[in-house]
Amino acid sequence: MLPFRSTSPRTGLTPAAVLRILGARPVPPAHDPPMPVPPLDPQALARLRELDPDGRHGVLARVLAAFEASLARMLGQLAALRSPADAPAVRDIAHTLKSSSASVGATALSQLCADVERRLRDGPAPGEAVLPGEDIDRLLAEGQAALAAVAAVLRPVSSGP
Repeated sequence: MLPFRSTSPRTGLTPAAVLRILGARPVPPAHDPPMPVPPLDPQALARLRELDPDGRHGVLARVLAAFEASLARMLGQLAALRSPADAPAVRDIAHTLKSSSASVGATALSQLCADVERRLRDGPAPGEAVLPGEDIDRLLAEGQAALAAVAAVLRPVSSGP
C-alpha cells in the first residue's frame, strides 16, 4: 500500500498552498442540515404491522389508540407541572413516555424524554435551573406532534366522495 501524501507529487504543494497562490479561498465542506426526524418512524410502524400482517386483529390500531390515550393524559399532567418541586413527577412521566414512544416509533419524543429524564435524575449542571420550563414546553410540543401523527395513522383524511 502506498503512503498517503498530502502534497502534489509534481510541485510538492499542498492543496491549500495552491489555492493561496491562485488567490482563491478554500471552500468549506458543505454540511447537509440534519434531516428532520419523522413524528412516527415508518420502520417501527412496519414492525407493529408484522405482528398482525392481515390486520384482522387490529393490533396497530389498538397499540396506537392506547398510546394516544396515554400520551394525551400525560401531556395534560405535564402542562400542570411547573415548580421545581414537580421535578420527580416530570422525570417519571418522561421515563414512561420514553419507552412507550420508542415502541410506536415516536423517536424524537423518546429521545427528548430520555434527555429530560437523565438531567432530572442526575441533577442540574452548575448554574442550570432544576426544572427548566422550556423542557416541559419542548415535551409538550413534541408530544403534540406525536399525537397528530398518531391521529393521522388512525384516522386518515378522507379524499372526498
